[in-house]
Amino acid sequence: MAKITYIEHGGTEHVVDVANGLTVMEGARDNNIPGIEADCGGACACSTCHVYVDPAWVAKLPAKEDMEEDMLDFAYEPDPARSRLTCQLKVTDALDGLIVKMPEKQI
Repeated sequence: MAKITYIEHGGTEHVVDVANGLTVMEGARDNNIPGIEADCGGACACSTCHVYVDPAWVAKLPAKEDMEEDMLDFAYEPDPARSRLTCQLKVTDALDGLIVKMPEKQI
């Protein structure tokens, strides 16, 4: 289980425990976190679960695969270093303390 902090664009923080094996997107969905729409349900076929990873966590996450890179091209104001799709981040104990911030909107 990992404690993950989701920060809405306006600054509201949601700290939730997410079970190992789920994705960061599923953790947001299951806890009704606003700002992550996840229109494709986690298939990496859209960019509506886009977040900015806290700078301290960028190097700790697995590298982006090509499909995620391609989908981030459609995200709202992607940041080459910090943008990730939460559907592609599998929760493990190693993600305990992860902080993600939602963009102003999802497209």
